[in-house]
Amino acid sequence: MSQAENINTKKLANTLEPMIRRVIREELLRVLKKDADIFQLTPEMPLYEDMEEISQRKARDQINLHSNEEVWGE
Repeated sequence: MSQAENINTKKLANTLEPMIRRVIREELLRVLKKDADIFQLTPEMPLYEDMEEISQRKARDQINLHSNEEVWGE
């Protein structure tokens, strides 16, 4: 009895996103605690580009801030 199940990608993304955010946050904290001097951004890194975009949006006053509870679910 094998039936293909439909996967609601939006529901799946909403379920996975909090877990992914938590893992990323925990790993960043672990790396920074281990050696605070190794975390450097260079212009060729995608995160650098994201931070640059955030900086530009801040300069245009186009940033909406969320509480820790909204972001991390805590």
